[in-house]
Amino acid sequence: MKILVIQQKMIGDVLISSILCNNLRTAYPDAQIDYLVYASTTPVLEGNPNIDNIILFEEKHRKSKKELFNLGLKIRKESYDLLIDAYSKLESWILVFMSNAKRKISYKKPGRNFLYTDNVPFDEYPKTNLGLAIERRLSLLGPLHLAINTDPIPKLYVSEKEKSDAIALFEKHQVKKERKTIMISLLGSEKIKTYPLEYMAEVIDYIADNTDVNILFNYFPKQIEEAKTVFKSCKTATQKKIYFDLLGNDLRSFIAIMNQCDLIIGNDGGAINMAKALEKPSFIIFSPWIEKKIWATFEDGIRHLSVHLNDFRPDLLEGKTEKILKKDALTLYEAFKPNFFKDQVELFLNQNLSK
Repeated sequence: MKILVIQQKMIGDVLISSILCNNLRTAYPDAQIDYLVYASTTPVLEGNPNIDNIILFEEKHRKSKKELFNLGLKIRKESYDLLIDAYSKLESWILVFMSNAKRKISYKKPGRNFLYTDNVPFDEYPKTNLGLAIERRLSLLGPLHLAINTDPIPKLYVSEKEKSDAIALFEKHQVKKERKTIMISLLGSEKIKTYPLEYMAEVIDYIADNTDVNILFNYFPKQIEEAKTVFKSCKTATQKKIYFDLLGNDLRSFIAIMNQCDLIIGNDGGAINMAKALEKPSFIIFSPWIEKKIWATFEDGIRHLSVHLNDFRPDLLEGKTEKILKKDALTLYEAFKPNFFKDQVELFLNQNLSK
C-alpha cells in the first residue's frame, strides 16, 4: 500500500499533521508513507520512522505552472493507493487532481468536493481539550475506520549526538544545573503574532522575580535587535538569569536545546508546537487575531495553559471578523496588559517547576 499525506504551510502545521503519518504507520506497518511539505519545515520530520519519503514543495512549484505540473506528474507516477490532503488549498487541489490516487480524503468544502472520494466535515468547535488543530487532522482518518487507538501527540526525535551537543552547549555557557530552565518564545513569525516587546520584558521580569531559574531566549540571528530590546528592558536582576547568547545555529539545534529545557512560555508558533512534541509544559500568549480554540492544543490547566485577550476583554473583539482583528492586531495587543494574566503565569510555574 502506498500513501501520500499533503501538508504545505508552516512548521507547526507540518509537525501536527505528522500525527497522520504516525497513526497510519501503526495501522499499516508495511505501507509506504510519503509526506509532501515545504522544504523549510523538514527539520521537524528528521528521524521520524513513520515517514518513508519526504516530497518537497519548493518555491519553484509556487512560481512556475510548469514546475507544479511536473510535480503533479511525479506524484501521479507513484500510483498512490491513498492520499490525505490536510492542506486543502489551491496548490494541493491541483496535485490531488493530477495524482490519480485510488482514494483521496480531505475536508468537506464548497466547490471542490468532487476532487475527493471522502469529504470529512470541517468542525468549527473542539470536542475535547486536544484543540481543533489536532481534532481536524485526526478526523481525516475517520473514513478509514482504523482498528487502532489513535495517538494525538506529535513526536520529535532527537539523536544522541544532538542531545550530547546541547548538553555541551549548556556547559559551555555555564548554565546552572541546580536550576530549572525556561525557554521564552520571544517572537512570533510576524509582528502581528508577537506580544509587544516591552510587555514581554514585564512577563520575564515576573518569572525571574518569583522563581530561581535559568532563562533562554528563542530567536533567529536576524531577530537579534528585537531580542536585545527585550533583554535591555528587563531588570538587572533578571538579566543575570538570562543566557542571551545560548542559541542554536538551526532548527535542529533549537529542538535539542528545547529538549534540555523544562518548559516554555511565550508567543504561539513553531517553538511552542515543537516544545509540546518534546512533552514540555507550555504557556502560550496568543495574538488577538488568532483563534485560541484551534491552537490551544492539549489544554488542561496544568501542563498546558494559554491566554488570549478575549479571556479578559471580550468587548474589544466582539463582532469583529478575523480580517478586522488581523488589521487591528497591534492596537489590540496594546490593550493586552501583562498584569491581566500574572496569576495564570504564577499558577503555571508553581505546577510545573515544583516537580
